[in-house]
Amino acid sequence: MFCRTEIFFEKDGYMKVSLIILTLNELDGMKVIMPQIKKEWYDQLIVVDGGSTDGTIEYIRENGYCLLLQKKSGMAAAFDELMEEVTGDIIITFSPDGNSMPENIPPLIEKMKEGYDIVVVSRYLDGAKSYDDTVVTAFGNWMFAKAVNLLFGMNITDLLVMFRAFRKSLVNDLEILPPRSGSWSTQLLLRASKRKLKLGEIPGDEPPRIGGISKLSPVKHGLLELETIVRELFIWR
Repeated sequence: MFCRTEIFFEKDGYMKVSLIILTLNELDGMKVIMPQIKKEWYDQLIVVDGGSTDGTIEYIRENGYCLLLQKKSGMAAAFDELMEEVTGDIIITFSPDGNSMPENIPPLIEKMKEGYDIVVVSRYLDGAKSYDDTVVTAFGNWMFAKAVNLLFGMNITDLLVMFRAFRKSLVNDLEILPPRSGSWSTQLLLRASKRKLKLGEIPGDEPPRIGGISKLSPVKHGLLELETIVRELFIWR
């Protein structure tokens, strides 16, 4: 890893925040979004790159950000390789492509301080809106949210958004391992629900992506979500 020294503030009751930036050819978005992220919002910042070829890696290094280059592709592999580097009590996952709004980081942290285990920045709560949705992605998210609410006794409006915070301790407590397939973040949320942990949401708009190409394949990712839901419903207790 190429890292700068991170400064942590030690005081009683303080929860350290690790902000995780996930990238794959997001140079245009990085140039706009990263300068908006204030250092006082986090204790540790790690950029996890999945193999960018557009100058994203060079930008990360030039600006002194801590960089983790994935050895294997995929979101599950990113989390698996990342966890041993994380030093915060709270992990925030953030997309630098313009879809995640930096100003929602402080209220997300404040919500976690209320005793929540996971907090999602929902694009569909209390008037929040996604300006990047298609008919297919909007319907898919609605369908999967309804399904997990019914099957797992949850009350969530946005299952699929990347922008969320969770306690690092949950990864071990809930035995979250990188599945061969399926959704890592959905697995975490569903297992937390089955353990009756405290889940919450805050509203947050999703602006349009800034440059680059979306990595979302509705059919492929929809099948991964479905596989995760079925597996967690019948296998993990």
